[in-house]
Amino acid sequence: MEIIYNVTIIIDHSVHDTWVQWMKEVHIPNVMASGKFSSWMMLRILEESNPDGVTYAIQYRAPNLESYLEYQHDCAPALQQEVQEKFGGKFGAFRTCMEVMVES
Repeated sequence: MEIIYNVTIIIDHSVHDTWVQWMKEVHIPNVMASGKFSSWMMLRILEESNPDGVTYAIQYRAPNLESYLEYQHDCAPALQQEVQEKFGGKFGAFRTCMEVMVES
């Protein structure tokens, strides 16, 4: 059972460019270095208009639920703390774990 771990983030306009660069160069590589995910995608949500910021979805693909749970237990707290320390007060985030049911 493959798992998609989705993190939806609204990032404040004032730190947007810095955040995007940091995500690509630092945070996402650190998440992938955990070895718990096989691939990732960073998507910008186009249809939502939010005056407070820009909305993104970052999706990580895990081979199974165990890998995802290990990531949540062993890696996520420190990585989430790092984001909070760097961009605290400038973003809102929610996370979703989804099972891949059908894929083409």
